[in-house]
Amino acid sequence: MAEAEEDILAYIAFLVEHWTRIYSTNPLERLNKEVKRRSNIVGVFPDEAAAVRLIGAVRMEQADGWEVNRRYFSQESMRRLTTPEPVLLTEVTLFRLAPIH
Repeated sequence: MAEAEEDILAYIAFLVEHWTRIYSTNPLERLNKEVKRRSNIVGVFPDEAAAVRLIGAVRMEQADGWEVNRRYFSQESMRRLTTPEPVLLTEVTLFRLAPIH
């Protein structure tokens, strides 16, 4: 855990409102579930290219859905990622994991 501290806490560098969406793997799990569901319908693929086409189609369909129906992150919050507003800090606080005993 101590060696992976930087990777584990990487989401802290982003906006607080993004934290819950960044540290969750729910979208990836939903994508995998949909790929599995569709591949079970097909049953046996004739070759690897057919499986890749199916996975690509599912991913494109999901990406289109996110663009049209809902946004994972608001446009305003994404704008603030590229042009952050100045923040006055009185004291810098570093996050550290508690020692493991």
